Amino acid sequence: MNVDDEAEPFEIEITDSLDLHAFSPKDVKAVTIAYLEEARKKGFRIVRLIHGKGIGVQRETVRSVLSETSFVTKFKSGNEFSGGWGSTIAELDIT
Repeated sequence: MNVDDEAEPFEIEITDSLDLHAFSPKDVKAVTIAYLEEARKKGFRIVRLIHGKGIGVQRETVRSVLSETSFVTKFKSGNEFSGGWGSTIAELDIT
């Protein structure tokens, strides 16, 4: 059985939290951008992006996208109940 390099696109349910572990590292930036746009359309004011603790590469990718997104008003590491430094909480301006 051959596995294609190009996987079929699939839809994910948009909730107030996105676990990026399900995505290839090369797709994290694009997925984060698309997720933020859809979360804003859905009216979420606060979202959680779960990137894992690791060595910080995914966290920096996520935070780079957040800092470049005009409707993200602020972001910070999750607290002890929402993933700690393995997640980032972002506040969105939905107006």
